[in-house]
Formats: sequence, C-alpha cells, structure tokens
Amino acid sequence: MQSESINFDDTATAFAHRSTSELKNSHFVFSTMSMPWMVKTGTVMTNLALKLKLPVKGIIKKTIFNQFCGGESIKDCSNTINRLGDHNVQTILDYSVEGLKNEDGYDATKEEALRVIDFASTNDHIPFCVLKLSGLGSTDLMTKAQNKEQLTEIEKTKLYNCEQRVDEIVHKAGSKGLMVMIDAEESWFQSFIDGIAYRMMAKYNKERPIVYNTYQMYRHDMLDRLTRAQIEAEVSGYYLGAKLVRGAYMEKERDRAEEMGYESPIHATKEAVDKDYDEALKFCMQHIDRMGLCAGTHNENSSKLLARLMEEQEISKKDNRVFFAQLLGMSDNISFKLADLGYNVAKYVPYGPVEKVLPYLFRRAEENTSIAGQSGREYTLVKKELRRRKSA
Repeated sequence: MQSESINFDDTATAFAHRSTSELKNSHFVFSTMSMPWMVKTGTVMTNLALKLKLPVKGIIKKTIFNQFCGGESIKDCSNTINRLGDHNVQTILDYSVEGLKNEDGYDATKEEALRVIDFASTNDHIPFCVLKLSGLGSTDLMTKAQNKEQLTEIEKTKLYNCEQRVDEIVHKAGSKGLMVMIDAEESWFQSFIDGIAYRMMAKYNKERPIVYNTYQMYRHDMLDRLTRAQIEAEVSGYYLGAKLVRGAYMEKERDRAEEMGYESPIHATKEAVDKDYDEALKFCMQHIDRMGLCAGTHNENSSKLLARLMEEQEISKKDNRVFFAQLLGMSDNISFKLADLGYNVAKYVPYGPVEKVLPYLFRRAEENTSIAGQSGREYTLVKKELRRRKSA
C-alpha cells in the first residue's frame, strides 16, 4: 500500500517553500521551545517589555510571529497563501486577535469574518473559514446557559445576537461556496457551542457539509459525542461536518476540574487520546457518505492511518469530503508530503497585529513545550534540512 510507505522524513519536500534564512529562524524558534524555562521566561519578559513600551515588536515579528503567523492583516497574508498554494497546500485564515468582550467587540469580530469570506471567495487556495465563538459572544453567558442557570431577558438577547452573528457568517460563506469550521473551546461552555453548530448544520448542511464542528479527542466522552452527533445528523437529514483534533486546553481543563471538585474531562494518558483519535478517524470514514472530515493532526501515525483508510475505501485523494490540516509553521513534513502526493491539505494561517496575537503565540509556544517530543521533532527536521542544503 502506498499509504504505508509515506516518508515523513523527506525534508527536501517538507521545506521546499522555505528559504535557508527562514529555516535558520525556525531552528532558533524550535530550539528555544524545547526548553520550557526559556518559554516561560520569554513570555514574562516580552509582556514586560511591551508594557514598558520597549522596541521589541520587530524582534517578535522576525522570530516567533513569522514562524506561526501569515501577516498582520488579510492582505498581508497573500504571500503566505500563494506560496502555500504553489505547493498544493490550501489555507484556512484564522483571525487570532482576542477582541473586546462586549457587543461592539463581537460585532467587530463578525465584520472581520465577513471580510475574510469576501477575500477567500476570490482566492482558489482558501476552502474554509474558521470561527471561534468566544469572539462572537460572552463565554460567561454561554457557561450560564450550559449550566441551565436563570438568564435575564438582556442576557437571552445577547446570546441570541451571538447566534445571529454566526448565522450571518455561515450564510455568506455558504453562498460563496466556502466551508466554515467552528473551533472547539473549554468544556464548561462547549455544549452551548455544539448547540449552535448543530443548528447551523441542520439549516445549511442539507446538500453538503458546509458547517464543521470541532471534536477534541483528549476528552474521554468525545468519541461517544461524535457518534451521537452523526446519528442525529442522519436522522435529521443533514450532513455532519467534523474536524478532529486532539485538544488545546488540557492543563486549564485539569486545573479547573481539580479546583472545583469534579472529574477531569481529559483522558489520563496520551495513549488513550491517540486511541480515541484513531477510532474517530475510522468512524468518520465508515460514514463518509454522510459526512465531511477534516483531520487536524500533527501526528504522523494518524496521518498514515487516514491515508490508508482512504486507500482501502477507494476514495480519491482529491475527494473534498476529506482534508488533512496542520498549523502554519508546524509539521511541514506532514503537510507538504501529503500535498505532494495529491491529498487535500490545508494550513491554519493565523493573522493579526503583532501585539494583539501575542496570546495566541504564547499559547502556541506553551503547547509545543507540553507536547512530548513535538518541538524536538520539528527541531530535528529543520536541522536535517539545513545540513542537506549545506552539503548539496
């Protein structure tokens, strides 16, 4: 089987789109991320420098920002989008700015999403848009609603407005032939997000998957939730859109569960997470006739598994029901190898003003240090490619 022989150590393919100077920057970034104490120190020092208005923006932009972000504005991302597209890798533009937590701020985030759709509709390299509902409504009110607490009429109106913002964005995206991913967030308001996602699917996924909900497989209840979502979609007559990820809030989830005295929703071991992720891939492929699947993963074994499942079911590599996805600046060995072999691959490309995407960048750095071997693997591959170019 071709899928079993995919070579994720092929650095020439992985980094063909990167200059040697860019790779040297990556070498520096990942060597730093491999040391947790450096990440913590750097985070504190950067925040302090910005508060003191020291001229550090240029340093941030040339290092970690350029590694993980496409630009400061939609237009700024054009070079990144085109360069990825030249290697058959598509783009998911992600506005990674945490806006003002009020109705004006939520409206501003909605307008930015609509601008992304207008831009994406003119670019063949952007199949998806992405929404984070915490940017479109109050997470405090979402939490209250999920807990079935009494809401005032004003609070009900605010949550209604949140759903209307989502509806407006999805409607426009669908009319332009685009798909919309709804990001997963913390468990204490995730069920509220799920409710909106499924209502959008019931409305817009009648003929094809347009809306995708995100399933964090590090939760021990998530495989069951995915299964029930697929059954409900089939019974109700719409296509389920599923983006599978391992998860992004592990430490926060465990800390809150311990603090508040309830069972942690997170699997106890990485092996259990990996098992559920791969089982979810198998489940989705068993029901692919009524689903759309985006496998958001930096795991090489899971990527090979999905390629094998497609091969066994004789599903074309270019079938739009199946996408692989990774974050910009990470796992290029997976993204560009799969794209080179003809699979649908997309990169999450965050963007926004440097100082406003710092929370995202710091989270990215912390996640890299907490994922066993991730920074080390990235560092090793970059170092291997630099050596190959030097000896070529």
